[in-house]
Amino acid sequence: MKACNTDLQMCLPESTMPRVVIIGGGFAGIALAKKLKNGPYQVVLLDRNNFHQFQPLLYQVATSGLEPDSIVFPFRKMFSGYKNLVYRMAEVEEIEPEIQQVYTDKGGLSYDYLVLATGSQTNFFGMDQLKENSTGMKDIREALNIRHIMLQNLEKAATTCDLQEKDILSNFIIVGGGPAGVEMAGALAEFRNFILPKDYPELMPDDMNIYLLEAGDQLLNGMSSKASGKALKYLKKLGVEVLLNTAVTNYDGKVARTGDSKELEAATLVWTAGVKGSYPKGVARNGIGKANRIVTDEYLRVKGSVNLFATGDVASVSDLKYPKGHPMVAQVAIQQGRLLGDNLLRLAQGKSFRPFQYQDKGSLATIGKNRAVADIARFQFGGYAAWLLWSVVHLMSISGFRNKVFVGLNWMWSYFNYEKSNRLIIRKYNFRAERKSEIFTEQKYKKSEA
Repeated sequence: MKACNTDLQMCLPESTMPRVVIIGGGFAGIALAKKLKNGPYQVVLLDRNNFHQFQPLLYQVATSGLEPDSIVFPFRKMFSGYKNLVYRMAEVEEIEPEIQQVYTDKGGLSYDYLVLATGSQTNFFGMDQLKENSTGMKDIREALNIRHIMLQNLEKAATTCDLQEKDILSNFIIVGGGPAGVEMAGALAEFRNFILPKDYPELMPDDMNIYLLEAGDQLLNGMSSKASGKALKYLKKLGVEVLLNTAVTNYDGKVARTGDSKELEAATLVWTAGVKGSYPKGVARNGIGKANRIVTDEYLRVKGSVNLFATGDVASVSDLKYPKGHPMVAQVAIQQGRLLGDNLLRLAQGKSFRPFQYQDKGSLATIGKNRAVADIARFQFGGYAAWLLWSVVHLMSISGFRNKVFVGLNWMWSYFNYEKSNRLIIRKYNFRAERKSEIFTEQKYKKSEA
């Protein structure tokens, strides 16, 4: 048991209200905090970042379609006017449910109710060399890393006289045929078709091959077969080489090898093929289910606990329709956050909890300009109407009026001329060195947890 450093707690405003600590400012954590606005609790939000990020548009940052500040919003600005909420930028290192304590790099903090809204992280399924040489696309930093890798490699390709090296530097592999992979592939294809000839006259569009690899037999596995078929058709029309039933088994930074003995050469591999739950040390191992998610009851309460909850991607809530847990998407996280907020308010009023019931509002995925697919209730459609719906839904979901305006204007501008945001290499990104440092930190954490 750690000695409690109370620095963090001593800095909080005095309050006689019960304290709800929320770890994580993603979709679930934000929805919960908003439900508890000016309610009968002191709410403390902890996050390692000082901003909320709109993850569905990370691929546009990665491909120079949007600037990063267009899809992030500061917590302090978001919660201005919340009299009962305190935000602290802190890295949560461990929790101790037995004594209701949270430990962070800024000190210790006690709680009456603790909510784990810690989200998910990229799952490389134990393939260490692949993990060392590729990158996921789960946060704004990874999106910017992909942008820097892409632009740096294209600059190298423009100056090398070695034709094989030019080919490898210009090629891109995206692994995973879900929405993130499909949307990334479509955006990269438009970059190649419309931006590359203007920015890099030394390179031909045909020099840049884009491979999308999916281990299953169709794209967009969570959507209808009609949506999958249309997505495949749109990607092929854009010039993306789609390989179904193709699982990547290794990647050394230059060559990706597949289960059916294919070898694809590319200097950039973006992994969108899987995610797993992410949570701090202290969560009981016997409460962890598939995909490293925390098993909860229908009220989002961690099994065996009374005042410990999990919500969003990290939570596994099963029912008859979703026996393996709900999909790890924004709509589930938002609905869970709102329900948990309602239940905590009901608890303060002496009322019983309501169980979580997911209301599926449909699925959308875009594949470049004017092309998207949609599954809305019984309706399945694609093309311009689906793309327009996708644009409106995503624009309205972004936090902050300023961000909505900036993204909307950017989309309008690029709609008419395919021009994207400034393609700047702000810093020279040493991918190998930083990746090894990240892996070392993760291994050190695993050893300490063991």
